[in-house]
Amino acid sequence: MDVVQDADVEAVEAVEDVFLTQGAAGEKMSVQEFVIEPGADVPTHDHPHEQVGVITAGTATFVVDGEDILVGPGDTYVIPSGEPHAARNDGDDPVVGYDIFSPPRTNPDWQE
Repeated sequence: MDVVQDADVEAVEAVEDVFLTQGAAGEKMSVQEFVIEPGADVPTHDHPHEQVGVITAGTATFVVDGEDILVGPGDTYVIPSGEPHAARNDGDDPVVGYDIFSPPRTNPDWQE
């Protein structure tokens, strides 16, 4: 079993006020924590990974096909591979959550 200790990894500011922390990765999937500060947004993007996630704090507004979709604490979601999507935090508190990627997303563009 491989364990990634939270104290051993640093968050990367992927875009202004959006922080991503790479967690454990296996042969078929990987996990990443994200924090989206109030007023911040993740621009529209897509990737070849299926993305399954959960929000643990705050409420995120995902934008898919021009539709705003609110996702709050305890809510889970799936974004199919190749589907363009964006996210933003319209609230007053940080949005915190975890994404699982398959296949593993161990070296995403934001690390380069």
